[in-house]
Amino acid sequence: QVQPVESGGGLVRPGGSLRLSCAASGSDFGSIPMGWYRQAPGKQREMVARVANSGSAVYAPSVKGRFTISSDTAKNTVYLQMNSLVPEDTAVYYCNTLVLRGGFWNAAGSWGQGTQVTVSP
Repeated sequence: QVQPVESGGGLVRPGGSLRLSCAASGSDFGSIPMGWYRQAPGKQREMVARVANSGSAVYAPSVKGRFTISSDTAKNTVYLQMNSLVPEDTAVYYCNTLVLRGGFWNAAGSWGQGTQVTVSP
């Protein structure tokens, strides 16, 4: 399985922005259903955004209106633009391919190392 490589994380102050990238050589990321997940310390990994190969996107209520997921088919890359960041967004962010099972979208591929996002004054 292709392992994604996430990048773009860092330390940012509340209200700031970051853009995360997810790519993998030899992949078709950007043209298949993809999701961004995050895992905060002591919490389960949760999906925050997903994009279909049609380009339509769905967001978790906690990030809707602040985060934007997009894909670049030419670069086989998926992005997560994060604006108006708050301390509760602090987590390690991961991307993964998605598959629909039983009416729910699930992670389908290998997990990468993730990229740390820390929102702090």
